[in-house]
Amino acid sequence: MLGFEWNDDGFALMAAGHSAPLMLHASATPALRVGRGLADVHMMNGNFRLTNQPEYMLDLAFARATSADCVELGHDAGAPPLIRLMLDGMRLRVTALDPALNRWELRLPAQDDEQIWGCGEQMSYLALRGRQFPLWTSEPGVGRDKSLKITQTMDAFNMAGGDYWTTNYPQPTFLSSAGHAVHVDCDAYQVFDFTAPDRHRLEAWSIPGAIEFMLGKPAELVSQLSQRFGRQPMLPDWALNGAIIGLKGGNASFTRLAAMRAAGVAVSGLWCEDWCGIRETSFGRRLFWDWQWNAGRYTDLPDKIAALRADGIGFLGYTNPYLAVDGPLYQEAKAAGYLALRLDSDTPYDVDFGEFLAGVVDFTNPAAAKWFADRIIGQEMLDFGLVGWMADFGEYLPTDLRLFDGSDPMEAHNRWPVLWAKVNADALASRGQTGEAVFFMRAGWTGVGAHCPLHWAGDQLVDFSRHDGINTAITGALSAGLVGNAWHHADCGGYTSLHGVVRTAELMHRWFDFCAFTPVMRTHEGNRPEDNLQVDSTPALLAHFALMTRLHAALAPYVRTAGAEAVAIGLPLMRAVFLHYPQDRTGWTVQDQYLYGNDLMVAPVVTQGTASRDVYLPEDNWRDFYTGAAVAAGWHQAGAATGRPPVFVQADAPMLAELLAIGRAHAAAADALA
Repeated sequence: MLGFEWNDDGFALMAAGHSAPLMLHASATPALRVGRGLADVHMMNGNFRLTNQPEYMLDLAFARATSADCVELGHDAGAPPLIRLMLDGMRLRVTALDPALNRWELRLPAQDDEQIWGCGEQMSYLALRGRQFPLWTSEPGVGRDKSLKITQTMDAFNMAGGDYWTTNYPQPTFLSSAGHAVHVDCDAYQVFDFTAPDRHRLEAWSIPGAIEFMLGKPAELVSQLSQRFGRQPMLPDWALNGAIIGLKGGNASFTRLAAMRAAGVAVSGLWCEDWCGIRETSFGRRLFWDWQWNAGRYTDLPDKIAALRADGIGFLGYTNPYLAVDGPLYQEAKAAGYLALRLDSDTPYDVDFGEFLAGVVDFTNPAAAKWFADRIIGQEMLDFGLVGWMADFGEYLPTDLRLFDGSDPMEAHNRWPVLWAKVNADALASRGQTGEAVFFMRAGWTGVGAHCPLHWAGDQLVDFSRHDGINTAITGALSAGLVGNAWHHADCGGYTSLHGVVRTAELMHRWFDFCAFTPVMRTHEGNRPEDNLQVDSTPALLAHFALMTRLHAALAPYVRTAGAEAVAIGLPLMRAVFLHYPQDRTGWTVQDQYLYGNDLMVAPVVTQGTASRDVYLPEDNWRDFYTGAAVAAGWHQAGAATGRPPVFVQADAPMLAELLAIGRAHAAAADALA
C-alpha cells in the first residue's frame, strides 16, 4: 500500500517493499503545478496541431496533511488549497478544489540510470528516456522524420508528415526499470516528458481522476497492467494457420487466391476490404464508406463465402466508425438522430476525409452504438458470413462538435477508439462470436485491450526508413504489448506509397520473413496497388511468400501455447528482451528483435542492402533455429539470407524438439528454393 512520509518541508510518497519514493514534495521543489489554459486545435484529415494558451500556472508549494491518508496542496499557506490527494490502495485519488482548474503538471523523481518504456504504441522508440511524448490519438504521419523530403512534403500538404511521437495508439502509462509503473487516469491531451535527469514531468490538459502505481519486475508489471486494462481472448485457430490474403480486386480476388493456393500458399483467410465498394481518390484506391455488400463488385458473394468456409478459409471485410454522406446508411443514421452534431446547429458534423465527407456515428448515444453493433456489424457483416474485419480509424474525432452525452470532445477524443472497440466487441458478443470472429484495430487508448482482440501496426511507409518503415512494426508491437495488447501484427508489405516511394522486391522479401514470426500473417495491397509489387507479382516473390506462410502455419501449435500464456497472465506474444531479462541493461534498448513467446528470439532484417545483421542474445543457453547448433550469449553477426531471418531457440524450451524440427525442415525448403 501507499503511504505519506512527512518531514519538516514536505513529504515522500512511499510504497511498502519499494525503497525509492514514488513522489517527492518540498516547498522549493513542489510535486505539483496547476492552472488554467485554453486549447487551440487544428485538425486536417486526422492530423492535429495542438497548442496551449495558458492563463496561469501555480506551483503548489504548500502542503498539509488533513489525515494520515489525505494531503491538500495550495499555492501558499494563506490561500485555500487547490488540490486534494487521497490514498486508495495503490491509487492516489485526485480532487480539484477549484473548478476553474484545467491544467496539471506532476513531477515524479527520476534516477540517473533509470530506463522508461510504455506510453502506448510508440513506433520510433521503445526506450523513452531522454525524450518527451505528447499523448493524443491521431494519424501517425508519413515519414515521421522532419529531415526527410517526404515528411516535409506531407507536412506542407496537410500537416501529414508526423513526428517520432505521433501514433494511432498512445496511452498515459509508463514502466520504469526502477521496479514500478505509473498510470494517469485522464483522457485529455497529455505530455510525458522524460528529458530531465532527476525528474519525470507529466502534463495534462485536465485534472486527472487518479494516479495509479504498480510494483514489480517488468514482466510482473505487464501482467498487472493487462489485468487492469483488459486481456484479449485466444485467437481462433483459423487465424493462425497460414496467411490472411488481402486483395481488393472485386471478383478477380477469388481467381488470384486460387492461383496462390495452387502455388503452395497456406491460406487461413481472404480479406477483401473493398467488399463494400471503392472510391478512387488522389491518395489512391479507397473504399466506399457504406458498410454493406457491394453486389456489383462482388457477385454471388454469399455463395463464394460458403465455398471458402468449406475449404477452411474465412472471409474478412472492412468497416470504420464513419458513414459517407452519399451512402444510404448515412441517411438511416441521420434520420434516427445517431450522428454527432455541429456546435451551431442540429445538423450532422460531416468530416472531410480527403475528397469526400462522412458523418460521425455518436457512440456516446447508447442507441447509436447499439444500432451500429447490430444493424451494421451484426446484420451486414456477421450474419452475412464474415468472420473478421479491419475496424479502421477511431482517431479522427473532431474537438469542435456536439456529442449526445454532452461530454467535452477534448476529453472524448482519446477515449473514442475505446468506444469504437466496444461497439465491435458488443457485435461479436451479440452473435456469440467472441473468440471465433476477429476484428483488428490500429487506434487505441487506455482500456482498448478489454474489447479489441487483435491490434495492428497501422500504415507503414513501403520502405526501410527509420521512423516509418518496416522496423517500426516491431517497435510498435513491443511497446503496445507492455500495456495489455497481447496479439499484434502488421500489414505484410507495408501500406503507404506516395511521392515515388514504392515497394521493392527486397522489401517484400524482408516483410515475408518478419511476418512469418508474428501471430497473424496478413497481407495488404496498399493504397496504390497498381504502382507496387504484390505477393504474387513475380514467381520468385510468390514462391518465397508461399514458403513463409507454410512456416507460419507450422508454428501454430507454439503460438497457441504462447497465446494461452497471454490469456492467463497477460504477457504479449511479441516481447521486448527486458521482459525476461530485466537485469540485462543491453536488452533495455533493443527494439529491432524480440522474444516470440518464451522460447524464440527473432531478429528480422529491417535494414536495406544487407545479408546479415547484429543480434543480441542475453545470458542463457541458445540453439540456432535452423541447425540446432549451440550459440553463446552476447552479440553476433548473424547471416540473414532471404527465407532465413536470424532465429534462436532457448535450449530448455519445452517444445525444443518440435521447434528445431520445424526450423530444420524450413531451412531445407529455403535452401532448395534458393
